[in-house]
Amino acid sequence: MLAQTLNPFESESSEQSLEVEAGLKAPKDFDFMIGHWQVKHRRLKKRLENCQEWYEFDGTSSTIKTLGGFGNLEDNLLNLSEAYPEESYRALALRSFNEMTQTWSIWWLDARFPDALETPVTGRFTQGIGLFYANDVLHGQNIKVRFKWISSAKSPRWEQAFSTDDGTTWETNWIMEFSPL
Repeated sequence: MLAQTLNPFESESSEQSLEVEAGLKAPKDFDFMIGHWQVKHRRLKKRLENCQEWYEFDGTSSTIKTLGGFGNLEDNLLNLSEAYPEESYRALALRSFNEMTQTWSIWWLDARFPDALETPVTGRFTQGIGLFYANDVLHGQNIKVRFKWISSAKSPRWEQAFSTDDGTTWETNWIMEFSPL
C-alpha cells in the first residue's frame, strides 16, 4: 500500500487513501489543470522595454497530481517556431501546497538551463483567480514577478507580469491559453 501511495502517477483512489491515512484533505485549487492540453503562447519579444511586439507559438502541457494531491507537476513542450525556429524545449512547473500558510509555491525549470531552478512564486486562489508573487532580478534590476492563473475546466489561462515599481504597475510579458487535447 505504501509503494502505491508514493507513486507519482497514483490513482485518485490512492490519493484518497493517503488523505484518510494522514487525516489531511488535499487542496483542489489546481485540479482544473490535471490532464493534457494544447497551449497557445504569446510572449513579449523584449521585457521591460516598452515593447509591443509578441512572439506567438504553440506547445503542449500535461499535469499530474503529486504529494497525495498537495502538489502537481506540469510537463511542457514549447515549440518556439516563430520565436526561435532552431529550437523547441521542455520545461517543468512544480507546485507545492503549504498547509500551514495555505499558500502554493510554484517553481519553473527550463531544460535549456537544467541547473537553474527559477525563484518560486508564492500565493493563493481567491474566487477562481490565483495570484502568486516573488522578488527577483532581471538584467541586474530588482523586479517583482506575478503569476496569474484563471481557473477554468475548459480554457485555463496563465499570465506572467513584471514590475519595477514594487507592484504599482505591471507589464504582462507572457500569456498561455490552454485547451484540452
